Amino acid sequence: MTRPQSILFACTLNTVRSPMAEAIAKHYFGREIYFASAGLKRGAPDPFAIAAMEEIGVDISAHKPHSFEDLEDSNFDLIITLSPEAHHKALEFTRTMAVDVVYWPTPDATAAHGSREAILEAYRDVRERLTGRIKELLGHGPRPIG
Repeated sequence: MTRPQSILFACTLNTVRSPMAEAIAKHYFGREIYFASAGLKRGAPDPFAIAAMEEIGVDISAHKPHSFEDLEDSNFDLIITLSPEAHHKALEFTRTMAVDVVYWPTPDATAAHGSREAILEAYRDVRERLTGRIKELLGHGPRPIG
């Protein structure tokens, strides 16, 4: 598979999984590939997602959740969906386009219960799963120039 030049990460609310994936991808590959994220609906920024990303030095506190309808550009080489609802929407969204849609089943960290630490651990798990999948898909780090 040739390396995509533009990737959209999609989930249900664009508050946890897709903005985390977008930020991780930009952190490692942002000079080479265009990344965006969207949800079926706009949610509110999630403080646990922000905290989990701050632990690895990535700031998502300024992320503004947005939906598929808010996208300025819909020409992506690849759409990676992180929830079943987003996968269905992406297939519908792209039915007249030549774009690959891939589903990465990703747990919903907002369903975690218990102490603050237990909840944060669920967000860390999502962060680590996404980091691993992104590095596996795109390589382990920026490619050398030249």
